[in-house]
Amino acid sequence: MYRDPVNPPPAEPAAPRPPRRRVHTRARLLAAASELFLTVGFARTSIEDVCAAAGYTRGAFYSNFGSKEDLLLALFDDQAASRMAELEALAAACEALGPQERARRLVEALLRVDPAETGWILLFLEFRLVAARTEGLAERVAAHDRTVSQALADVLARALPELVPPGATARQAAAVILAAREGLLARTAAGGAVAEDLLDATTAVLSGLLG
Repeated sequence: MYRDPVNPPPAEPAAPRPPRRRVHTRARLLAAASELFLTVGFARTSIEDVCAAAGYTRGAFYSNFGSKEDLLLALFDDQAASRMAELEALAAACEALGPQERARRLVEALLRVDPAETGWILLFLEFRLVAARTEGLAERVAAHDRTVSQALADVLARALPELVPPGATARQAAAVILAAREGLLARTAAGGAVAEDLLDATTAVLSGLLG
């Protein structure tokens, strides 16, 4: 094919990358939604509330999220990723401990609720109840659960094999630990002596079974 050396054809355009401004917009929407959801709850927070708090229009919202549910699930994904990173760091820090003490420390870390986490627990419980009564949303929550369960299973297999009982897979151990955690959090969200007693009892039982 003839090519004009004076007027070469234009170069092929580079593959588009997400604009930095859009990443910033998404981060601001997530931050605004996090504060609103934790303060007044999921049901009482509207998309308009999130947009107003973040300083954006509904168009900016819908260019980043398909719905208010999408936004909340993205926040839950971020929380889960942060929790997994903390768990891996703790596993490395406890490496020199004996198996039983190491198991106890790790199980307690999985189950204990920091004061800053209480709002997230209540928010997730609220969302799970909403999802159970909303067609199509329950499966999305189940998909989120499967993703988090697989992420924990990967951590267990890689860094915490002692928390996988003989005869069980890492995925099965992760599912049971997460279910126990959610049930415990629902019972202890208000805190106090009763919550501490239940946490101690659950930690002793699980670490004894898994350690």
